[in-house]
Amino acid sequence: MIELYRLMRNKRLFMLMIGFILFIAVIGFSLSDRKGLTWPEKFIGDTAATVQQWFYTPAGYIAGFFHDIGNLRTIYKENEQLRLTVAAYSRDKINYNFTQKENERYKKELEFTEAQKKLYDYNYLIAQVVAISNDPYNRTMRINLGLRDGIKENMAVTTVDGLVGIVSKVGEVSATVMPITELNDESPDTNPIAATVMGRENESFGIISSYNQETNRLMMTRIDEKDKMAVGDTVLTSGLGNVYPRGIIIGTVESRAVGDFGLTHTASVKLAADFDHLTEVFVVEVPAQ
Repeated sequence: MIELYRLMRNKRLFMLMIGFILFIAVIGFSLSDRKGLTWPEKFIGDTAATVQQWFYTPAGYIAGFFHDIGNLRTIYKENEQLRLTVAAYSRDKINYNFTQKENERYKKELEFTEAQKKLYDYNYLIAQVVAISNDPYNRTMRINLGLRDGIKENMAVTTVDGLVGIVSKVGEVSATVMPITELNDESPDTNPIAATVMGRENESFGIISSYNQETNRLMMTRIDEKDKMAVGDTVLTSGLGNVYPRGIIIGTVESRAVGDFGLTHTASVKLAADFDHLTEVFVVEVPAQ
């Protein structure tokens, strides 16, 4: 009985091996002689493709996610670099504009002083405005030059554009400037300005001794009725009176009218200097005669 069982088991194993070999042979034969696939092969191929898709698609999403994170880091770094570049550009642009304006201002001031030196042989001392008083009864300004710099009382103070005022008090390292906007013909401290017109220095004459706070204009009086002074003329210091040196621009004639008694005329003069942005001024030093 045991021998029969062993024989049958060996026979089954033998038959299984023969069947497997035949199966392999049939598959090989079918693949070598045909171009199409049988339906079991198609089923197996489609099933495998579907299963692969289930695994491949999420894996692709995950790989893309990590790739996008890497890209975000790169973009963030690039944006940070761009921000730094833009900030540096803005800073450099501001510095450039400031330097350019400074150079233009210095060039203008240098041309002004050189031209004035050739005309009148004056020396110009550059001073910084360090303080401005808003006291309605004492509107003055302080500059950073004093006695040790050669500053004296009654020296004229001007800008490139026009006359600013006159030195009223002098300290060792600073001085006080009384602006021409404080001219008042009723004040005993007022130094009237003897004025003339550019191009007709020997033909026109007037006295500026007051400033109208309401109209922000200087008032020129004692203009001869036959004087050819006209609206638009440039008003200069004439140099008479030995206070204000000649040839400094004061302003522009804006209007002209008959005086109170009809014997002389008056004129309204618009200031040439900008008193709202005074940072640097020139103190005019006249050479000793």
